Amino acid sequence: MTHTSIDVESLREMLEGGEPVTVLDVRPEDQRAEWRIPGSIHFDAYEALKTQDPSAMERLDLPGRVPVVTVCGAGKTSAIAAEQLRDRGLQAVSLEGGMKAWSLAWNTAEVPVEGSRARVVQVRRTGKGCLSYIVESEGEAVVIDPALEPEGYLEIVDDRGWKITGVLETHIHADHLSRSRRLAEQAGEVPLYLPEQDRVSFAFTPVRNENVVEVGAAKLKALSTPGHTLESTSYLLDDRALFTGDTLFVEGVGRPDLEASPKVKRSRAQALYHSLRHLLDLPPETVILPGHTSEPVPFDEKPISGTIAQVREGVEALGASEDAFVERILEQLPPAPSNHHRIVKLNEEGGLPEEELTELEAGANRCAVG
Repeated sequence: MTHTSIDVESLREMLEGGEPVTVLDVRPEDQRAEWRIPGSIHFDAYEALKTQDPSAMERLDLPGRVPVVTVCGAGKTSAIAAEQLRDRGLQAVSLEGGMKAWSLAWNTAEVPVEGSRARVVQVRRTGKGCLSYIVESEGEAVVIDPALEPEGYLEIVDDRGWKITGVLETHIHADHLSRSRRLAEQAGEVPLYLPEQDRVSFAFTPVRNENVVEVGAAKLKALSTPGHTLESTSYLLDDRALFTGDTLFVEGVGRPDLEASPKVKRSRAQALYHSLRHLLDLPPETVILPGHTSEPVPFDEKPISGTIAQVREGVEALGASEDAFVERILEQLPPAPSNHHRIVKLNEEGGLPEEELTELEAGANRCAVG
């Protein structure tokens, strides 16, 4: 941190440690509605700040002793806001890189899974809503759907004395760049498991329906769940918890339309319906652990999860007939994720782009519907 700005990692550590700080979002309301920092307060001074209005922050009442971090889209307008607050005698700094940089901030939550011989850590990109998982048993660990840079996962397992022995993907992602290949390499060339398909152009260990990946004394059973994508696969941990990727969320289901023609997206919506019926046949106490959430993830160490029974009750679309489900899903599709064509292509190639990652991945995820 300098006297005028703070980097993402420093702010993440403050929030994770529960330090007193006021995060002040000065963006327009429509931008904040898309994605925001959990616990932040909003003061729309964007247009006034852009015109260098010296009175832009005058109407804002803040406690004088709590540090303030101002936030905008890329860190420029928030720097003006922080300067005006410092002129008022407040301890204010601007978040370097703004919300684009915050996209890579993360926190974790332990997930209790009764009856399993494994421990599960949910790793959350707080602004992007991406959820990935570390599953450990007897010191061995696998990572499911890594969306952070490998250093983050290696830090988590090193702190706990675990060793990564495999990396798994539930499907080819469209809203964020997969870090699975890089993580598998940096963890010691461990196996990289992907659902069987012919989309990617790099080597991997194919996972077929009902294949089992062993992690210490625990077992992850693959369940083919096409719909969001044709290769989408969920992983059942010791018959107790289900990693659903983008097939089933706590408050919705996966969208079937990305990279699909109108005819194909309808057939994928039909496939999704049958995949979900299969998952709903699991015991009602089965814990659902999705690949995304539509809300910013707070630093509360509370896992984002729900049981089959809770999700069945809370997601209205799950109670519909097949025809009604398909029509409902296709009518309610949100706008496509930003840059999804480019992201899908890169994930199929297995590479990372030359351009800035935060530019490519900026924006909230839009994988859920219903």
